[in-house]
Amino acid sequence: MKTLEEINKIREEKRKELDLRVNTSAQTYEKHILVCHGTGCTSSKSPKIIENFRKILAEKNIENVRVIQTGCFGLCAKGPIVIIRPEDVFYAMVKPEDCEEIVEKHIQNGEIVERLLCRDIDNKVVKKLDELNFYKKQKRIALKNCGVIDPENIDEYIAFDGYKALEKVLFNMTPDEVIDEVSKSGLRGRGGAGFPTGKKWLFTKMAEGDQKYVVCNADEGDPGAFMDRSILEGDPHCVIEAMMIAGFAVGANKGYIYVRAEYPIAVSRFQKAIDSAREYGILGKNIWNSGFDFDLEIRLGAGAFVCGEETALLESIEGRRGQPRLKPPFPANEGLFGKPTLINNVETYANITKIILNGSDWYSQIGTEKSKGTKVFALGGNVNNIGLVEVPMGVTLREIVYDIGGGIPNGRKFKAAQTGGPSGGCIPEEHLDTPIDYESLQAIGSMMGSGGLIVMDDSKCMVNLAKFYLGFTVDESCGKCTPCRIGTKRLLEMLEKITDGKGEEGDIEKLERLCVNIKNASVCGLGQTAPNPVLSTIKYFREEYREHIDHKQCRAGECKALMKLHIDPELCKGCGLCKRNCPVDAISGDIKQTHVIDTEKCIKCGTCITKCPFHAIKS
Repeated sequence: MKTLEEINKIREEKRKELDLRVNTSAQTYEKHILVCHGTGCTSSKSPKIIENFRKILAEKNIENVRVIQTGCFGLCAKGPIVIIRPEDVFYAMVKPEDCEEIVEKHIQNGEIVERLLCRDIDNKVVKKLDELNFYKKQKRIALKNCGVIDPENIDEYIAFDGYKALEKVLFNMTPDEVIDEVSKSGLRGRGGAGFPTGKKWLFTKMAEGDQKYVVCNADEGDPGAFMDRSILEGDPHCVIEAMMIAGFAVGANKGYIYVRAEYPIAVSRFQKAIDSAREYGILGKNIWNSGFDFDLEIRLGAGAFVCGEETALLESIEGRRGQPRLKPPFPANEGLFGKPTLINNVETYANITKIILNGSDWYSQIGTEKSKGTKVFALGGNVNNIGLVEVPMGVTLREIVYDIGGGIPNGRKFKAAQTGGPSGGCIPEEHLDTPIDYESLQAIGSMMGSGGLIVMDDSKCMVNLAKFYLGFTVDESCGKCTPCRIGTKRLLEMLEKITDGKGEEGDIEKLERLCVNIKNASVCGLGQTAPNPVLSTIKYFREEYREHIDHKQCRAGECKALMKLHIDPELCKGCGLCKRNCPVDAISGDIKQTHVIDTEKCIKCGTCITKCPFHAIKS
């Protein structure tokens, strides 16, 4: 148990110790080796890197160097990442066997290991983190501590103003003042819908009830999305502190965080953070003698996508099958166990402490008129710099794809970007200069969503993409309402018919009508937004649908049923590799003579395409 005075003393002393993490000119003989221990780098043996560093340093009796596990640095394409502070040297794609060389050359002799330095997209060697184009247009608020602190050390969180916002709220603000500050900041829900956060808090505060709850939605289920997971892994205490502030504001003394069990590192770190906060007396009864009580529990989800919908999530916490409830009543009035409940997602909470400490005016200056602050995106797909990015609202898609993402690999052309996952839409090249904010994305048929941003090059088939997302939605539908349960299945069948080369005149119009009906009649957001990938691809790539239906062709070659393979006689050298590897003997031809594919025998497996060294086989 720590008193408030003891907490403040830890903050003062620890911050001096950790100044080298953020100050490259810090005067110190100590060095910190920061190693990413997020999920991505963990899968690439970063725990072994940490172990090796500590072992080697101990063997060499080097005492002025600490090895620190951190959360995600963001640039996942270059992981595992190792940063040496205070000099801020950036080593990329480090392997466990590289540790010895780094210690001997860099730590002992002050010599940078050139071969491990990160290279930018232009192949320029980059020595420091902030020299990378990937970081130059970012503004880290929600991700501020990720990659800086050890997420399992509460003292390090405290050192960087941790629980200072809670102190301010408990002793210098009223609940109404807290809600007013959040409202004036312009913060909107980062889970997808963009509902004003302050308004949601106010509704919950005004609701009548002898018991109220605060809930964190960490059921991040969009394909390719890992924003919330990374925050929980890299800075779990910021979510705890924000939930406590929310509890004070709305009159709740109990909180739950709903996390999918597929996030074992996030779950483990958040539980450790809860345990540490309880040990310090930050969670529990009469916190810092303020009269405020608050405690927090984790609830694990089984991975159902529909449980990301707030009422289905509440059902799951209560121990029932995760199915959406009819609204109204809304959770603010009748939520968890029938009591008034506030629900926000991880990223929304991650902004709260910064707003309280820096003020609503500071936050509202960032972003656009109607979309304030920053947004975290999981940038993936056909882009060079895959990773986690946080940008001010209003940054264009072009800036994210080309300036931050480093453009499209292999010299290919940008085709589209999918935002909002299965609930979102495709953004074509003509809208690359669209500002990333709630209203602008909605205007072009997409949505912010939780923050997945998948980039596609010109090798992708948009009809097949729509089919992929519909397949996901069909699998994840809870089945409660007929429009979603049956309507999405019919949509998927129609898309399969088109990609199988059996499309007919009028199918596109049928798709559009069914999409509208599903959107209008579904109970929850999953069904209401499920048609978006279909509608947006029809809107911007209608000609591809027409090619599939009228000409039985897939320009991208992804729809195998529509592939018509042939060998270009100008490129074929008659090496025979395609013939030898064909599983159904559909290729004939003599050595050094042009080979031919029997289209009747061909099963369109694509083996010949991958085996041909001269790229002579075309679809």
